[in-house]
Amino acid sequence: MTDHPLPFRDPQLSFALRTDDLLGRLTLDERIAMLHQFAPAVERLGIGPFRTGQEALHGVAWMGPATVFPQAVGLGATWNDELVRRVGEAVGDEVRAKRAQDDRVGLNVWAPTVNLLRHPLWGRGEEGYAEDPALTSAIAVAYTRGLRGDDPRYWRTAPVLKHWLAHNNETDRDTASSSVRPRVLHEYDLRAFRDAVRAGAVAGVMPAYNLVNGRPNHVSPLLGQQLRSWTDQPLVVCSDAGAPSNLVDSEHYFDTHEEATAASLRAGVDSFTDHGQDSTVMTGRIRDALAKGLLDESDIDTAVRRLLMLRFALGEFDPELDPYADVTAFDTAAHRALALEAAEQSVVLLKNDGLLPLEPRDGRTVAVVGLLADACKLDWYSGTLLHRSTPLDGLRERYGAENVLFAEGADRVRLSCADGWLRVPGTAPAEGVEVRGAEGALDPALLAGRTDLPPLTCGATATDLALVDWGDGVLTFRTDEGLYLSVAEDGYVRASADEPGGWIVQETFRLEAVEGHDGGHRLLHIGTGGYVTVAADGAKVAVSGEKISAAGATVFVMETVERGQDAVARVAAAADTVIVVAGNDPHINGRETEDRTTLDLPAQQDRLWRTARAANPRTVLVLTSAYPYAVTDAAAELPALLWTAHGGQAAGTALARILAGDVSPAGRLPQTWYASDADLPDLLDYDIIGSRQTYLYFDGTPLFPFGHGLTYAGFTYADLTAEVAGERLRVALTVTNDGARAADEVAQLYVRATESAADLPLRKLVAHRRIHLAPGAAERVEFLVPVEELGHWSVAHGRWTVEPGAYEILAGASSTDIRLTAGAVLDGEPSGPRPVVERGLEAADYDEQQGTEILDRTKVAGDTVAPVDGVGQLLFRDCDFGDGVQTVTASAAGSGSVTLAVDGRTVELVVPATAGPYDYRTVGAALDVRGVHDARVTLQGAVRLAGIGFTA
Repeated sequence: MTDHPLPFRDPQLSFALRTDDLLGRLTLDERIAMLHQFAPAVERLGIGPFRTGQEALHGVAWMGPATVFPQAVGLGATWNDELVRRVGEAVGDEVRAKRAQDDRVGLNVWAPTVNLLRHPLWGRGEEGYAEDPALTSAIAVAYTRGLRGDDPRYWRTAPVLKHWLAHNNETDRDTASSSVRPRVLHEYDLRAFRDAVRAGAVAGVMPAYNLVNGRPNHVSPLLGQQLRSWTDQPLVVCSDAGAPSNLVDSEHYFDTHEEATAASLRAGVDSFTDHGQDSTVMTGRIRDALAKGLLDESDIDTAVRRLLMLRFALGEFDPELDPYADVTAFDTAAHRALALEAAEQSVVLLKNDGLLPLEPRDGRTVAVVGLLADACKLDWYSGTLLHRSTPLDGLRERYGAENVLFAEGADRVRLSCADGWLRVPGTAPAEGVEVRGAEGALDPALLAGRTDLPPLTCGATATDLALVDWGDGVLTFRTDEGLYLSVAEDGYVRASADEPGGWIVQETFRLEAVEGHDGGHRLLHIGTGGYVTVAADGAKVAVSGEKISAAGATVFVMETVERGQDAVARVAAAADTVIVVAGNDPHINGRETEDRTTLDLPAQQDRLWRTARAANPRTVLVLTSAYPYAVTDAAAELPALLWTAHGGQAAGTALARILAGDVSPAGRLPQTWYASDADLPDLLDYDIIGSRQTYLYFDGTPLFPFGHGLTYAGFTYADLTAEVAGERLRVALTVTNDGARAADEVAQLYVRATESAADLPLRKLVAHRRIHLAPGAAERVEFLVPVEELGHWSVAHGRWTVEPGAYEILAGASSTDIRLTAGAVLDGEPSGPRPVVERGLEAADYDEQQGTEILDRTKVAGDTVAPVDGVGQLLFRDCDFGDGVQTVTASAAGSGSVTLAVDGRTVELVVPATAGPYDYRTVGAALDVRGVHDARVTLQGAVRLAGIGFTA
């Protein structure tokens, strides 16, 4: 007998039974309403509202103050799973604590991002963990376990992995298609998601905006074929914001929104994030799709069931039993200490000729210079700072303020026009300005700029401005009070922003030379596309919502009051040692919606480190950035270089402790630092095998390799052993600290086939361990590596394959600093050549390609291959034609020809024009070939090849 009249309220029943009971009590309209991100309450059943989506990438984001940990790429640089798990726990606790005070805070967290850092120019690289799938998986498992909690029944928060799948470009991100061959798909992109899902701490995924192989991710069959095959847990798939509408509006993949919504729901999307908090548009589309027979109620029930299971797991219906219901841990001493520890562990020492550590002592002066020397930058997915530590703050605290000199290095300028000097009317001091987003917002893109301050004017006196060129001519101007020139909704230019930021940054400008005006420039406001004009009512870039054109722009002449280089040279010459802090602003030239254009350090910052070095050879360059830079000259000329991602609230203290030697640096690079832009493939080239991307395939010499990072101690590796034990490879080695300092070391384990084919990885990370050792101490480090990690996806046989034979086990301190090697031999039967008589040739299962792309065979499933510019080639190695075949057939759409060359024979199959890209025809011809041979296929015209078959 139960005290609960409604079974879904009975905690003694399983979540599945309770979900079924509740689902059966909901009306059709109530069920449909639950499919939107903002699900309304069902008051008649006592059920409250629910929303999917709370950003929590490296702390609680968008909802006001919270503990801010290092950026995700910085957490990846720690190579410390245990630390990242603790960070996840702290973030999860703060989500719960903030939820108790503000019901806008959601428990379904959209984190982490597991897109691989394939290309260093991707604008959102700061959100990922690493270029390697094994490292990304390990860090993601750790973070999601922390977010999820340890209770076997209830979840602290419900993490959703972003962004499914093969998403590494902001350029045309909602219309570009990533061409992903099967090997890259299975060995690289899927792997990043798989392990975290298998670990059981993931509640779902978010599909990305892009298309993969011509098909939008929001209708990807891989959601069912792969994602949901990895677990019995009912994963929730949450759409990205606005992506359901993109299926029609920008991608034109479907003719109507009803078709698009039905297709995404059938493919596995459960929660629709579209049209903000207005659910009527999406629920209306679902109802219309249902009425037109594009959906049936079972499709709706499947999605609602998954969403309800998630809500049960979060304890919504059992607050008295939920172990996380009363969590209040927020901005605790432990969280502050953890933020410092994470920031320290994320610092990577790239080079050190003995200048570091720089221990404080009497008479030692340190100059800290650079555009980020007194900055604590946040990114789009940060919370609001409760505590703030810049490099200048940290160094003053550690070395004594009297021993620290400072020069930012920004140019001080004035702007004049025909009506006088550009000036800022009297304003409140910077500390009186409320930080953008401090109050929290469900959609911070809607936060407006300030309109309560007077706009800039021209007059008899000038306002000196700090001018920074962040690269590509993108400028910011800041007053001495720390306020950036910004544009609000009314189009006026004011000194009003504490930092550049917002979905559309309103604090960036560009100078354009005016022909016929000696030294004259127009000032373009990048965010609106309007030009600055100074009128009687003030400076503005728009009038009545219409942006001002170049013809209406005021012509300015810029006067330099002081060059930043001169200020840097003065303090550098006066100091014992110089710390130059350079890098990026996470809202400018590389962020969500904007890819980078180059690996180069912006010219203004490049000049600053060169100036510092010319004045004082004891110059250290600290790169504080979300991305790698090609700083080849700095690496060659300076005695010490460090890199850290934007380290959150404790970044400055952490850096000072590293520089002073209080902590030995031990971060490791989570991605390759290339020497120049010439080393990079096209941003949209997702074929890491064919274009030799990442440490897995890159044949060149990087500036700094994947896994690189130095310490203040010295470590030796010894006694590497490796043995095959069933389905696992047991590896052990001894690491000894030979230095005089206690320090961390990151032991890294790589594998490769001894006689590796040219298209297999040069080496592949399979395990890592960060350990702490006192001086003279040693530790035996053991790894158990699943044998399947030694394998690859066989396009010849359509399965994961671990070939028998000899493998090399490589242990070391980076992907190129290999200290020990050992061997292991796997028994078994080799896979053999392609059985083309039985399986045929799927066009996408090529070994090599030139000039082709993979597209969608149908809108539901399957791949096809087409030439990009009218001609393309495919190579299929080791095709076994057995005792002989007599005919060849090709399944193709479009128009053109498919030419097969094998064993000296060439057969051209002409494809007559079909009714469209999804209308496939079979064409055939005679072919007499036997034995094992390579087959080369040439595609010409507008043809789309699905596959080739052979008959004996």
